Amino acid sequence: MSETQKKNKILPFVLGAVLLIAGYFGVTKLMYVFGNEDTENAYLETNIASISPKTAGYVTAIMVSENQHVKKGDTLLTIDDRELTLKVQQAEIALRNAEANLMITRANAGTAEAGTKFAKANTATSESNVDAAAAGLITAQSNIDAAQSRYWKANEDFRRYASLLADKAVTQQQFDAVKAEKESSEAMLKAAQQQFVVLTKQTSVASKQADAGRGQENVAKNQAGVATKQIELAEILIEQRRSELEFAKLQLSYAVLLSPCDGVVSKKSVQVGQLLNIGTPVCSVVEDHNLWLTANFKETQVAKMKVGDKVKVEVDAYPSIDFEGKIESIAAATGAKFALLPPDNASGNFVKVVQRIPVKIVITETSKQEIQLRAGMSAKAIVPVH
Repeated sequence: MSETQKKNKILPFVLGAVLLIAGYFGVTKLMYVFGNEDTENAYLETNIASISPKTAGYVTAIMVSENQHVKKGDTLLTIDDRELTLKVQQAEIALRNAEANLMITRANAGTAEAGTKFAKANTATSESNVDAAAAGLITAQSNIDAAQSRYWKANEDFRRYASLLADKAVTQQQFDAVKAEKESSEAMLKAAQQQFVVLTKQTSVASKQADAGRGQENVAKNQAGVATKQIELAEILIEQRRSELEFAKLQLSYAVLLSPCDGVVSKKSVQVGQLLNIGTPVCSVVEDHNLWLTANFKETQVAKMKVGDKVKVEVDAYPSIDFEGKIESIAAATGAKFALLPPDNASGNFVKVVQRIPVKIVITETSKQEIQLRAGMSAKAIVPVH
């Protein structure tokens, strides 16, 4: 058999094998295309905390180096805190002064309250004296009325007995007795009138004392009211001083910059002795345990996707390893809407461009966490659809 004849017999088998292999790959490709949605426009992302001071000052110590792993709460650097420490001490002194002022004010308020009670007692005593003097005046007036009646009767008897004595109708002894009664009643009338005058003066004095006591009581009440207001002001001042102390302590705490999360220090741009202003970036901490994938699918692909769908993730850095994930959320707008200059299709000529919608995918597989994934790595996301 010639060489040509041998080639003619082998050729059909080769073509058949090629067609079989091509058919297999074609069917496999078609099954993949109709059963999955994928995109290579996907990147790993994580939280990146920018570290900047909240207070100005000179850097005294740097505790970390570039690409060093840190834990949440670790000290990154410290700032000169001498001035802040003095402010804390001043705030503490001001608070103690305010507390002492409150104690003094409360003592003054107690004195004012005691003065009010004393003035009230004096007023009550003076009013009692006025009432007693008024009652004495009534009694003295009654005594005067009684003495006047007695004196009038004695005087009339004296006049009659004087006429009778001239006619020798009564004895001298009887006349002397009537005369003595007249003089006695006259003396009693003068005494009652004198007593009335004295009691009138006493009543006037007691009334003035009562008025003065009421005035003192009002003054004492006003002083007590002012003391109460002073206590309220002193308490408010203490609250203000406490707030100032807490603020000073807060400012002092800003002198120590701490790591907000577990991660790796990156972009360190600070030196010992450097003067930092508020908000000056000194480094970043890249979180290393909370990676996710942002996959930008075409708008024609997301119709079959929903939150919770499983996703196969292929990271370009590890082409032989597949990661499992799931869709956590789908963006509410296309990426173009968040661009610095969003497109305006209402102006100029219109060219239809397929938009892409960001889809957040979290990696659920934990058995491969020892593999060092980094934010920004390129990846491929494959979502099985039905």
